[in-house]
Amino acid sequence: MTTPPLSAQHCQPRKGKEHALDEAAISALLPLVHGWKLAEQGDALVKDYRFENFHHTLGFINAVGFMANQEDHHPDIEAGYGHCKLRWSTHDVGGLSLNDFICAARADALLAR
Repeated sequence: MTTPPLSAQHCQPRKGKEHALDEAAISALLPLVHGWKLAEQGDALVKDYRFENFHHTLGFINAVGFMANQEDHHPDIEAGYGHCKLRWSTHDVGGLSLNDFICAARADALLAR
């Protein structure tokens, strides 16, 4: 049985250090989320999206918010005219979990439609 792409997976409740990804897992997953980078501290995924104008930026933020509520996993969002920076981390595990990679891929998929 093959594993579905990250963008087709859904978040699961993950609490506790046992759900935190180690360096090897992060290194294996990072190439699957194009354009995403590790934060300087290595505890979050970050990506800055660019848009034509503020209207499109807000549309994307609303779509991400809807998806994040469905997944019950919420990013930190920073926005300005023509850009939106997302930062995914799992506070309940003290770093990155599979949920962060799933939501990063699902955010990218919103723009692929």
